[in-house]
Amino acid sequence: MSKFSTLIVFGFFLSILASSCKQHQDARKPISQTSGSFMKKSIARNKKLVANEETQIEALIKSKPNVKYIASTKGYWYTYVTKNDIDSLTPKKGDVAFFDYEIKDLKGAVIYSELELRPQIYYVDKQNIMMGLRDGIKLMRKNEKVSFLFPSNMGYGYHGDDKKIGTNQPLICTVTLRDFKSEAVYKKESEVQQKVIPTAAKPETKAVLKPSDTITQ
Repeated sequence: MSKFSTLIVFGFFLSILASSCKQHQDARKPISQTSGSFMKKSIARNKKLVANEETQIEALIKSKPNVKYIASTKGYWYTYVTKNDIDSLTPKKGDVAFFDYEIKDLKGAVIYSELELRPQIYYVDKQNIMMGLRDGIKLMRKNEKVSFLFPSNMGYGYHGDDKKIGTNQPLICTVTLRDFKSEAVYKKESEVQQKVIPTAAKPETKAVLKPSDTITQ
């Protein structure tokens, strides 16, 4: 098994362990041989799942011999659609990133279009987003467009998103990083913009319901 497979298996193992702890934290029972057997079976299933996903991703990469995919240290792959060789800065914690992206399955069928997912404003490392995007965004420079191949543990894992993304589904995410700036600059610009628009002239807006992201300090 490759080192990327090992990373993915380890990720699956941690996700199952965390889920198990969360579900049983209120009902503490003595550890039995059954629990050990369960973990062994879970690891075995995850190895098969990882091998299957890795086979699918490798087949996709081989089907595009003219596209150069880079294997990340976190267990996913990516290729540059548009590369910025001039700038050197990338988003980091304390920045706000502005990006667009679309999500496809490995066959190329669109699950969520870029239009459906706009706008994306992300407080780097302070909001709960897809694990792969959380890491991948920090590899990108302004105006770059990158296509990521995420195994399911770097996407939405076992549960999917309860909408269009299924259980243990590998994903293709194509991301365009429009801009990024420090939180301080973004806050100041937002305050200035609010002052420029007279209160009486502000158009009536309707509340837009969005998934609640958790911001941590």
